[in-house]
Amino acid sequence: MTADQIAAASGNSAWMLISASLVLLMTPALAFFYGGMSRQKSVLNMMMMSFGSLGVVTVIYVLWGWSMSYGTETIGGVFANPFQFFGLKDSIVDADGNYIEGISGYANIIDVGFQLTFAVISTALISGALAERVKFSTWLVFSGAWATLVYFPLAHMVWGGGILSHFESGFASWMFGSTDGVSNISPIDFAGGTVVHISAGSAALVLAFIVGKRRNFGKSFARPHNLPMVMLGAALLWFGWFGFNGGSAFGANGVAGLAWLNTTVATAAAMLGWLAVEKLRDGHATSLGAASGVVAGLVAITPAAGALNPLTSIILGVIGGILACLGVGLKYRFGFDDSLDVVGVHLVAGLWGTVGVGLLATDIGLFTGGGSEGFKLFIVQIVIALVAVVFSGALTAIIALVLKATIGWRVDDDKELQGIDTHEHGESAYDTTGPEIR
Repeated sequence: MTADQIAAASGNSAWMLISASLVLLMTPALAFFYGGMSRQKSVLNMMMMSFGSLGVVTVIYVLWGWSMSYGTETIGGVFANPFQFFGLKDSIVDADGNYIEGISGYANIIDVGFQLTFAVISTALISGALAERVKFSTWLVFSGAWATLVYFPLAHMVWGGGILSHFESGFASWMFGSTDGVSNISPIDFAGGTVVHISAGSAALVLAFIVGKRRNFGKSFARPHNLPMVMLGAALLWFGWFGFNGGSAFGANGVAGLAWLNTTVATAAAMLGWLAVEKLRDGHATSLGAASGVVAGLVAITPAAGALNPLTSIILGVIGGILACLGVGLKYRFGFDDSLDVVGVHLVAGLWGTVGVGLLATDIGLFTGGGSEGFKLFIVQIVIALVAVVFSGALTAIIALVLKATIGWRVDDDKELQGIDTHEHGESAYDTTGPEIR
């Protein structure tokens, strides 16, 4: 390597380690966001669900997650052999003791750490649909099963060369052909619209129906117990998301800078879009709406962060904020208890971001000069979004029904009504010797 190449590899290594740390921060940030939205007597349980996923998924990612996601021994283009790199065998150093170089030019082990953090946050996102009513032990089992059967395969399908990738074995190549092993119309999922948000949102929707409603759902309004905590969580998520999207450039380069700026402006626009809907519909622009709009914008721009420009990112963001704000009302229309709006924020905004990139991608989108090729890209984006919905929804349903029939999901009614923190964890977040809390 030349001196310039060594310097570039060193800079990229530093950026990717920072990005991995930023994404890792997102899971505790999510704990704050969800915890603040919960009731006083269930805040610890809600936060523990995020921390529980952090524990379970981190361990199994090292054991078989990396191998299933990025192994070269693919099984039908759906997942890779979980034993090829089991325990990171042959993934860290070579026979001479030198660190194995990854495809981006820096040590492969850095990529392992970066991708691990994505698996953790994706799983933790689902917990918001189950607030205040499920056994912590069941959630831990579900976290491991869902990451194994849903997340790792989707990561392989999209990013590991599987059937949702740009390779000739993927859906896009089957639909519109390939040249030199690469699809003529390559699907775009820059940082995880399908792998992270559509998959988690679809899982949340399925679980909300299978697990069932909280006992007081629709009978009383359970307002967030700590809105400053919600806003802190949203702020930390926004900060961590720069690693999520910027790090997906896999180097300290112009694409990372573009992703950073697109993430910022799309998120700001989504917040304004959400607040505008609230003001027009309800007469008030709320702090909860601002925090939720921030997350909706982050979700929407995730699949498109490296494929748009700042102007089209604003358009994508504001529409994402509006759609997500309207989408949170679906649970009342269809009667499912998505406690903390995972479906409205992650599924709706994730679907829009994934499909919207087909409309707005710079020079190749349907509305940005792509012409007939742009229409094909739009179709490809719809297909990969629908495959992710069906795959995640079906596998989640199987996992959820098996757990329901065996160890069970729900805590007892009296434990739910009295407060899940005390019964599941033997703790309370606040002094409960004063007036009775909600």
